Amino acid sequence: MARSIRILYRDVKGRSRQNFNWGPINKDSAVIIQAAEWGFSGGVFGAAGRPVLGEANVYVTNVGPHDPEGGDGGVEFHLHVDWDAPLDVMVDITVLDNVEQVVVV
Repeated sequence: MARSIRILYRDVKGRSRQNFNWGPINKDSAVIIQAAEWGFSGGVFGAAGRPVLGEANVYVTNVGPHDPEGGDGGVEFHLHVDWDAPLDVMVDITVLDNVEQVVVV
C-alpha cells in the first residue's frame, strides 16, 4: 500500500541536500518525490496554503532511500529551486512496496 507525507521547506534557493527520516522507508523501498512552489495562506499552524505554478523551476533529483541509521529509515535527495530569491517549497514523498528484484545490465 502506498503512503505519502508532505513536507514544507521555507526559504529554499539553489541546490540543497535533504534527508527525511520516515519509518515506512527502507533501502529497498520504491520512493517517488515531487516538488512545487508553495503559496502560504496563513492559518493557525502556518501550513495552510497550496502548491502554485510559479515561474521558478522547482524539482528533485538523486533520490536515495536508506535503512535506519540511528533512527527511522528515510530518503535523501537534492532539492532544486532555480530562482534569484529563496522560495517556499512543498515536497511530497510517496513510498511504495519494496522493489521486487534488482537487475544488473
